[in-house]
Amino acid sequence: MTTQLQCQPIKDSIGAIITGVDLNELNDEILADIKQALLKHQVIFFRNQNLQTPSQVALAKSFGSLHIHPVFPTIDGIPEVIVLDSHETDLRDNELWHTDVTFSKTPPLGCVLRAVKIPPTGGDTFWASGTAAFAALPSDIQEKIKPLTAMHDIRLSFPKERFGGVSEEERQKLEEIYRKNPPVSHPVVRTHPETGEPILFVSEGFTSHINELPEDEGKKLLDFLTQHATKEEFHLRWQWQEGDVAIWDNRCTQHKALFDYGDAHRIMHRATINGDEPYFAA
Repeated sequence: MTTQLQCQPIKDSIGAIITGVDLNELNDEILADIKQALLKHQVIFFRNQNLQTPSQVALAKSFGSLHIHPVFPTIDGIPEVIVLDSHETDLRDNELWHTDVTFSKTPPLGCVLRAVKIPPTGGDTFWASGTAAFAALPSDIQEKIKPLTAMHDIRLSFPKERFGGVSEEERQKLEEIYRKNPPVSHPVVRTHPETGEPILFVSEGFTSHINELPEDEGKKLLDFLTQHATKEEFHLRWQWQEGDVAIWDNRCTQHKALFDYGDAHRIMHRATINGDEPYFAA
């Protein structure tokens, strides 16, 4: 790194803590180092930040244009920043391992998440490396899954039972969201567009089935892959403090947030960066 930033890796496979920077005061050199650290470590954390919403938006926009989520509420007047408020929204979908918005043809590049209010205990988030997970597969399984594709479906994490509301208007709104976001096909193994590394790209949160295999065989393989992808050697657990900021590469990771804090209040603000269409380069 060329700036005053210091980087402390969390695990060899994933994660690092970055110090020596105020995310409200960024320049091109610091941003370049942050992006380099993100490519290397896949998810990076900053403690003791007082990140303001305009600075969060600016930081996220330094990676690209921002995504507007079809379901989650947003900050008034700032639709690029979603509000994950446990007292306002059913957040149990976040307790499934998932890669964000893979129900889109162009899933996000990454996200900038800041901790606004943290419960006294609980609410930790796990991140897992799809790069490390693929590399650890036996070579015969790697070769078997490289040509495969799988469907990703918004309804797995946003079912009618929890997000359909109580009124006919709310149910129709969710149906319209489903209509605008039909299931999409992505490669089971995608290539990282910047590093060129192969990534295991399935999750229990959105991947419904493998296209090229019979239903029973596909389900067994998908169950195996989703369980393999989140093994302890590929993931880390982050214990939040108010003011923390996390940035993750959504192309090569998946994550889940524990909903283990009952009625305690947890608020997170997330800015999501648009990505490109996943592909596999043999």
